[in-house]
Amino acid sequence: QVQLMEFGGESVQAGGSLRLSCVTSGYTDTSYSRDCVGWFRQAPGKEREAVAAIGSGGTKSYTDYVKGRFTISRDNDKKTLYLEMNNLKPEDSAMYYCQASANVVSFPVVEGAQCHGYERTYWGEGTLVTVSS
Repeated sequence: QVQLMEFGGESVQAGGSLRLSCVTSGYTDTSYSRDCVGWFRQAPGKEREAVAAIGSGGTKSYTDYVKGRFTISRDNDKKTLYLEMNNLKPEDSAMYYCQASANVVSFPVVEGAQCHGYERTYWGEGTLVTVSS
């Protein structure tokens, strides 16, 4: 069973930086590299929203709110996903979740900061980012 665990969330001042990591387990040697993976976030009282995604071929997509400030990357050898966050703003405060999308069922696309065309998704339990002004 695939499991995801996020690390790196903490409290920072506006303008600061953080690097989130999503460590996975349960993947075979090559299966992680075939999955599309991404980050979502959910602030108190708001719906969960997509932040960034990266496909198996390295295609990336970001929500407009974070373009130019956040960078998503993956290390297939370590089966780990990263989110580098710079110039953080108070509105970036949220619980950040990583997601893995597996088993392609249609033409896979990375669009709108999300992975499309996959049958199954896995979620981590989140890491909290708090940005103070």
